[in-house]
Amino acid sequence: MEHSHDALTRQMLDWIAQGKPSYAEVLEVWKSSCPRLTIWEDACADGLVDAGPGMSGTVSLTAKGENFLSRTSPPDNLS
Repeated sequence: MEHSHDALTRQMLDWIAQGKPSYAEVLEVWKSSCPRLTIWEDACADGLVDAGPGMSGTVSLTAKGENFLSRTSPPDNLS
């Protein structure tokens, strides 16, 4: 996955990995109607995240999402 927004994707995946956010929490923080910043939507489409059923279902990383974190370097502001 070669997106210009890999740093934001990594930031979101790090945030998800550090807790057990609900689907509603993730949407509140990461859903965007901006066609240039579709971090959540792209992560779903790329198979990086998985969510339990319903708005209260927890969101977690898939194996592909964990691999993305392991092969990308953290953004400068998170080092």
